[in-house]
Amino acid sequence: MPATAITHHYQKVLDLSTRGKSLQRFTQQVQGVVSESGIQYGLCTVFIRHTSASLIIQENADPDVLVDLENFLAKLVPDGYHYVHSAEGPDDMPAHIRSVLTSTSETIPIVNGRLALGTWQGIYLWEHRDRGHHREVVVHLMGS
Repeated sequence: MPATAITHHYQKVLDLSTRGKSLQRFTQQVQGVVSESGIQYGLCTVFIRHTSASLIIQENADPDVLVDLENFLAKLVPDGYHYVHSAEGPDDMPAHIRSVLTSTSETIPIVNGRLALGTWQGIYLWEHRDRGHHREVVVHLMGS
């Protein structure tokens, strides 16, 4: 008969402040949640509770990568009042489109109590609005 592991769940909401349009790495805060959970093997899901910001896993060594990503997405989805939804300003509807093109959640394996990210990977909150906001990210862990 195979051994069965007891699965535990652990959840925490991170309150992150943004500086306006930017990519902010918060890998260490997520790893902190993994560490406090005691889970050694399983899955970590991060989910942002907003429609005008997103989450990505991306390069954490060369900041030029982040600049290029921001510039590319700004050209792909320009700000302006040419959208029907513009009541919250010229940056709101483009922010919604940018979040659709990226992600609202990411799932990362947990191995030996650590996020199993690659050497050059980091978890980023991508703020798509011009002004800074308070963003909530739910970190949900499942494992043993």
